[in-house]
Amino acid sequence: MRSFAGFEGAEAYPPIPGEQASWVSVFRFSDIARLTGWLNSESRGALLDEVRPLLEEPAALEVLAGRTSESEAVTAVISHNVRPGHEDDYTRWQDRVHKAEERFPGFLGFEAFAPVPGVQPHWVVMTRFDTREHLENWLASDTRRKLLDEGRDWVADFDLRTVKSAFGGWFRFGGGAAGEGAPPNWKQAMCVLLALYPIVMALNLTVSRMLTGAGLPLYLVLFIGNVLSVAILTWVLMPLVNRAFAAWLRPDVPRSFLAGAAGALVIVLCYVLSIAVFAVITR
Repeated sequence: MRSFAGFEGAEAYPPIPGEQASWVSVFRFSDIARLTGWLNSESRGALLDEVRPLLEEPAALEVLAGRTSESEAVTAVISHNVRPGHEDDYTRWQDRVHKAEERFPGFLGFEAFAPVPGVQPHWVVMTRFDTREHLENWLASDTRRKLLDEGRDWVADFDLRTVKSAFGGWFRFGGGAAGEGAPPNWKQAMCVLLALYPIVMALNLTVSRMLTGAGLPLYLVLFIGNVLSVAILTWVLMPLVNRAFAAWLRPDVPRSFLAGAAGALVIVLCYVLSIAVFAVITR
C-alpha cells in the first residue's frame, strides 16, 4: 500500500480473547479514487490470493468516506445490509439509535457512512465510548436490543467489530496469544511523553536553530522538526522504551498494584531527570 498514491497510514488490531475473535486492519487513503486504485490493483489481488488459505472465512471490507476521528478510545464498527427500498426507514431508525446511546455513560461520538457506489455496498456506523466496559453496557443493553428488534424489517443483517488504543502502532507485543494486545492508554501516553520530550528539546537546540539561522520561515522549520520527531520516535526511541518497560507495559503480565505504581514512579523520575539535564544545557 505504501507505494500507492494517496496512502496515509495503516494499523492492525489483533483479536481480544473473550471479546473479539477477528483481526481488524484499518488503512487510510487521501480520497476514494486513490483508495479504489489500491483496491482494484493487481498487487492487492495477488496478496489476497496469497493469504486466502490462512483465513477461516472471507474478509469483510468496509469503506468509510469522511474525516479521521480525533478520538480513538473504543470504537464499534457496525456494517448494515439494508433491504432495498427501505433506506429512509433505516436512516430514521439510526436517528433513534443515536439518541438512545447518547444517554449511556461514556458515550463519545457517533458517525454514519452511506454506501459508496461501486466501492462499498453497506451502510456503516461507528460508535465510540471512553471504555470497553461502557461500550459493552450499550451493546448488551435492553434499549439496544429493542431497537434491533424494531429494525429487522429494513436491516437484513449486520456485522460488528471493535477497535481501540490511541497509540497502537507504537506498542506491539506480539509472539502468540499471550503477548497480544496493547497497554492501557495512560501507560502509552506516559511512555510517548518520555520519548517525545527529549527529541523535541534536542531538535529545538540543534536543527531548529540551524534552520532558523539559515533564514527558513518558522512554519517550515516546525514542519521539518515534526517530521524528524515522528521518525525518531517511531523507529528509534519507542522500540527502546518498549523493551525497557516491557514488563510494566505488557497487558498479559500479572502484577500487583505496588508494582504498577512503581513502574509509573520510575517514568516520572525519568521525566525529572530529563528536565534537569535540559535545564543545565539551556542555562
